[in-house]
Amino acid sequence: MNSMQIPALNWAVIGAPLVLIVWATVLMVVDLFVANKRTIAYLGLAGLVAAAAILIPYFGGQAMSGFSDMVVLDDTAIVLQWILLLATAITIFLSIDHLQRLGIERGEYYPLMLFTTSAMLLMAQGNNLIVLFLALEWLSIGLYVLAGFAYPKIRSEEAAMKYLLYGSFAAGFLIYGVALLYGATGTVSLPGIAQALTNSPGLASNPLTLVGAAMILIGFSYKISIVPFHMWTPDVYEGSPTPVAAYMSAATKVAGFAALLRVVQIALPPALVPQVQAALAILAALTMIVGNLAAVAQTNIKRMLAYSSVAHAGFILVGLVAFSPGGTQAFLYYLLSYALTNLGAFAVVVALENEGEEHFALSDLAGLGWRRPVMGAAMAIFMLSLAGVPPLAGFFAKFLVFTAAYRAGYWWLALIGLLTSVVSAFYYLRIIVNMYMRESETAPRTFATPLLRVGLVVSALFVIVQGLLTYPVLQLVPLR
Repeated sequence: MNSMQIPALNWAVIGAPLVLIVWATVLMVVDLFVANKRTIAYLGLAGLVAAAAILIPYFGGQAMSGFSDMVVLDDTAIVLQWILLLATAITIFLSIDHLQRLGIERGEYYPLMLFTTSAMLLMAQGNNLIVLFLALEWLSIGLYVLAGFAYPKIRSEEAAMKYLLYGSFAAGFLIYGVALLYGATGTVSLPGIAQALTNSPGLASNPLTLVGAAMILIGFSYKISIVPFHMWTPDVYEGSPTPVAAYMSAATKVAGFAALLRVVQIALPPALVPQVQAALAILAALTMIVGNLAAVAQTNIKRMLAYSSVAHAGFILVGLVAFSPGGTQAFLYYLLSYALTNLGAFAVVVALENEGEEHFALSDLAGLGWRRPVMGAAMAIFMLSLAGVPPLAGFFAKFLVFTAAYRAGYWWLALIGLLTSVVSAFYYLRIIVNMYMRESETAPRTFATPLLRVGLVVSALFVIVQGLLTYPVLQLVPLR
């Protein structure tokens, strides 16, 4: 009797997320016996370093797959995972003193963050729609809890509830889209979907395929705050604990775009590229316009950064529209630049928050550049980078995605990007004006603790160095 051959699982492919899952489980047990929650935070950072280190031997090698090709590990996935791990580490640095100061320090915060990050890592590796859906839901459950972590603060509870409701709708769209696409193609494997659509050209115009693909795009659009699926973003960012808002604005967006990149690059046959390009270009244009115009009207720093993150989702999407190796490089470069810049900007907001007192108005930044020179200089760097001022990373990120779009024939999209960048300069420079050209006799006290300074300085240095070393950074993901 012939024995059934069982496919190799290849655990090495999911080594990084597996390290975080096991380590987070260990930390939950350790938390029961440790009174000082800082210990849990430092151990969490050690787990992130271990997860990053385990990826080094595989970088630059051949792509690997495991679990019946449901997950893959290639250079693109590794770069995305390193970005996610770095963003999580900076968030932990921002959180340690902040949680204690606000009286919401609980040991489960750090294991939750590791569990959530492990789901993000899987999203960067997913080669199967079911894997991507499960990772997205795993990620969302952790974020629902983290958004409401400031309990019993009403605004935090409200943020968690809104995020849960919007996230549930997004999950419904996504899983229903997966079901429709499976009904049309007979598979949920990304390469299998591409093969089915290539072998049967009529499937591309099948209503099941079109509606299923549209619903999957809607599901991901909610997660990465693309217009018109962005309305939850300012309310959730404003009500969540500030480090959590920073984490959502940076790491969650990277993870969502990582999954979208997988779907678009692998599951899409060449015949459908023009139609999908056009749809993504329209969404990118709307997102850049609405995000930047809405940010201009904001006087609350967290809401301004929320709408800024919506606008930057549009800029990042421009790189994806190109459907070229150069566009992918620009896309990944922008993700790194944006994640580090936004985390740094939120670090300054963390320093403005006192015990139960929120100082998020633009006027609260008056004179900050002179009272806190390092913090003011760092914030100025972040704002100039977000505005796209050379030689900072934000300038080269925009230049690369606009160039990729222009070369792909979407010159009008690059033009919209340039014009909306000019609009964004207004509200970014307004922050710098407040810090250096206005004084306030009732300026709030800032809490620039050593750990927060570490996160602030690391982010600022990365933004500067990435801009100065643009070419070496781009070569981390070689053209293929």
